[in-house]
Amino acid sequence: MDDDQVTDWAMAAQRGDGAAAAAFIRATTGQLRRLMTYLADPGDVEDLVQETYLRAFAALPRYARRSPARLWLWSIARRVAADQIRHQRRSPRHADQDWERALDARRSEPGPAGMVELRAAVAALEPERREAFVLTRLVGLSYTEAAQVCQCPVGTIRSRVFRARTDLLSMLDEGHDPIH
Repeated sequence: MDDDQVTDWAMAAQRGDGAAAAAFIRATTGQLRRLMTYLADPGDVEDLVQETYLRAFAALPRYARRSPARLWLWSIARRVAADQIRHQRRSPRHADQDWERALDARRSEPGPAGMVELRAAVAALEPERREAFVLTRLVGLSYTEAAQVCQCPVGTIRSRVFRARTDLLSMLDEGHDPIH
């Protein structure tokens, strides 16, 4: 994905170009879905992707091209996921609904048992470590780009990724069940 082109589409969308807005969405949706899959409950991904675009387009008039539009979008997505997690912690959760969502997520993305175990292990990471790991290892951002998205120093991202990898290896090597 060419950051300059994506940013140009965002700037054109800012001026009211509907075709550019659609191109911006098409260019970023795949990575945004992957990011949300790891930052939030897999059953909420589509809703959170839509919420991210709603917030992004509402904030588009204030976008000043200080960073690539893709990174700007990821920082909005990060806040959307964090808001969702905070909301879920405040709201009473129903075990039956959680079970149904987990079952639906497994049905929609069938895969080998190892992938399920890895996703569970990633989900069990501390939120800041999970975020840094997902941005750099799964979405493919550089440490510098991830630091911009997370609004922290590059060294902090490096540390979080290192610790996330250590935690993941420990969980997976020990056969630890990260779900419980």
